[in-house]
Amino acid sequence: MEYGVGLLILVFVIGSLIMGALTMMMTKGTKIPYTVALLLIGLAFGAVDRTDFFKQNIIIISDTIHLLSDIDPHLILFVFLPTLIFESAFSLEVHLFKRMFSQIATLAVPGLIVCTIATAVLTKLLFPWNWSWELALMFGALISATDPVAVVALLKEVSSRKRLETLIEGESLLNDGTAIVLFTLFYSMVLATTNQQFNFFGVVGEFTIVVMLGLAIGVILGYMAIMLISKVFNNPLVEISLSIGVAYLVFFIAEHSFHVSGVVALVALALMFSSVGRTKISPEVEGFLHHFWEMMAHIANTLIFLLVGVLITTRVKLDSTEYWIALIVLYIGILIIRGGVVTLFMPLLKRIGIGITKEKAIILVWGGLRGAVSLALALTVAHNENIPREIGDQILFLTAGIVVLTILINGLSMENMLAWLKLDRLPPAKEATVNKAKASVYADMQNYLPIVKNSEFLQNVDWDKISTISRYGHIYEQLQKEEKKDISDEELSIAFRRRLLETERKFYWTQFEKGTLRASATNKLSEAVEEALDEYPTITPRPSLEKLWHTPKILHTLKNITYLRPIAVKLSFERLILGYEVAKGFINAQDEVLSHIEALGPSEEEKKAVKEDVLLNKRITFKYMSDINNAFPEIVCAMQTRMANRLLLNRERLVIQNLLENGILDKPEAKKMISDVENKMFELLKMPTTVNPPDISSLIENAVWTEGLSDETIKKLISLFEHQIYSENEIILKQGQKGDAMIIVARGSVEIVDEEKNQVEDVVGVGTVLGVSSVISGINNKSIISTMPVDVLFIKEDKLKEIMGSNPVLMKNLLELVK
Repeated sequence: MEYGVGLLILVFVIGSLIMGALTMMMTKGTKIPYTVALLLIGLAFGAVDRTDFFKQNIIIISDTIHLLSDIDPHLILFVFLPTLIFESAFSLEVHLFKRMFSQIATLAVPGLIVCTIATAVLTKLLFPWNWSWELALMFGALISATDPVAVVALLKEVSSRKRLETLIEGESLLNDGTAIVLFTLFYSMVLATTNQQFNFFGVVGEFTIVVMLGLAIGVILGYMAIMLISKVFNNPLVEISLSIGVAYLVFFIAEHSFHVSGVVALVALALMFSSVGRTKISPEVEGFLHHFWEMMAHIANTLIFLLVGVLITTRVKLDSTEYWIALIVLYIGILIIRGGVVTLFMPLLKRIGIGITKEKAIILVWGGLRGAVSLALALTVAHNENIPREIGDQILFLTAGIVVLTILINGLSMENMLAWLKLDRLPPAKEATVNKAKASVYADMQNYLPIVKNSEFLQNVDWDKISTISRYGHIYEQLQKEEKKDISDEELSIAFRRRLLETERKFYWTQFEKGTLRASATNKLSEAVEEALDEYPTITPRPSLEKLWHTPKILHTLKNITYLRPIAVKLSFERLILGYEVAKGFINAQDEVLSHIEALGPSEEEKKAVKEDVLLNKRITFKYMSDINNAFPEIVCAMQTRMANRLLLNRERLVIQNLLENGILDKPEAKKMISDVENKMFELLKMPTTVNPPDISSLIENAVWTEGLSDETIKKLISLFEHQIYSENEIILKQGQKGDAMIIVARGSVEIVDEEKNQVEDVVGVGTVLGVSSVISGINNKSIISTMPVDVLFIKEDKLKEIMGSNPVLMKNLLELVK
């Protein structure tokens, strides 16, 4: 009986998923990584098929294996890479990736180029096959890339070091793109019918174009996709579908339409989703989106490792002693080459990014696994009829052998290697903070246990048989031992502060998910934490927040351009709104941090020091909020109104969901009600929080200096006044400089400072007129400095003098002010 191609593919997918589930169950609790076990199973299936066992007994399996053995190598890249690379890059911690980018790029570009050249020299000098330099360089490129599919899958199972994971994972993602680009360039040279000469600058130029254009495609399509996603609210079907579609579209357009790096385009796309896109994706969907892509990656890993195993044993020639000797030489050689490259760049790697230790460098070398990407490229060579079959067989055998050896030898021993280098656990200081958290759990359970024992429904329990109770005692003993470890005070302090900052950052994203923080405020606060986490973790000060609370230079520039002043005023109000929301979110986060100090603090001195830092943050922020509240109460009103709206909508949705769970509402009814609530949430989310400048009419009409003026003159004066917003401690008028405007304090307060005497002469508030004497004399005799965020009205000297010249009453009133 013959089976159709579609049915055989279905058999492979179904069988792989069931085999993967069984494998995961069987390997749980063992030291065998899931992906390594899958590769072994694939190798076993391929080996059994070579004996014709399946052909004689289970024809459908035999036909499926034969179909897989003839798979188009491009299909491996186009089907599996978008899922695996997007998920891997999407799950990267963007801030950490940025900090380590210099190290990652060093290893992924110059590092891989050196590996490619060294491997080419190795194959040219030691292999007996007399390959051309173009062929040797092509092979060096395809075999030098550490495969993200293999590396990432392994690291997620055996490592607990986020920085080490990011370094290896980031390198494997980017050097995969570099390798494919180099492979494509040298592959075209191998296939060239004319005797092309190697042009170094031509290769460099083409490499740059391919990478940069791939990056541009990822960024442009990523931006378009994120903008589309931002148009919907809490619709996982739409948002997830768009993320899948754009991931495959980016790779297809980059590779097929423009012939540039699809991997680079995918990495750029995923990083956009995890940074800019994080606040554009609906808060309720963001977690679900991550889980969905994790599941997609799991399925892809399951399929690809079984497929690789089958391909190797069905396609590779195994009876040549010459091939086996070359494979052993190559395996040892690529380990030495990778070690040499890491050693070569070690002085630089120590000084850039976050640095690197000798232990991590060893793992970097040992973790250079090869996988499906290298095999797919080798299959591309083997499939090409223009390349001699013997050369194709040699490349396929060596590549398949390296894939198997690195995954089996390096992969299986990685856990032991991490343990030997003491990298399989958290750093001692960080572990101490985890133990503090465990201690708080232990204390809570100890308090809860008597309540449980006193329950009238639990009076016949044999408490000695409840293992949980004895486990509490065991945990406590372990914690006591851990506290005796020799850890420096500085290490404990760094770990403690870092944990608190991580808690603070998590708090912001939780508030964003609840809708109590807008996207712009969440981004600002999250960036402030990430800056604080750089180098020595800093609780206070927070320069980026304080910078937000002061007027930037660009706004000062706009204020001095006549036609752009209205824009400057609008931007100033928007900045005040954002600043107030950020301040409020920051205060709430500091309260959250305070609640954890007692439980996590390594010592009383450290608790006290951190608490003082947190309280200082609160004092600074409360002062800013108080100043805004006093000077711009409408901003506070607008922010609080928005928040109250969102809280009520959150509550309404929760009540409807509870009614649905309790069966009081049917699903269609509840779905419609929830949809109505979420439509209101979306409208609220998209509605800008705007505050218009106040009406200045009454301030001028009721002023002393406008008494006796005609209504027409007052209206003209009102039309000539303009707004300007100043942050705290900004110079409004500078002593000794030309006075070219009269100003009125509309909101807030300012200081009148004699800088020659270095003293404050007065503090004045709303309605105060300043700068008249300066307009008359032409020079500011005092400096005017804002004491808080202030809104001032100003009228230019030429416009004021024009009215004064035709209105003696106004001239008289103003002269009275300066007496």
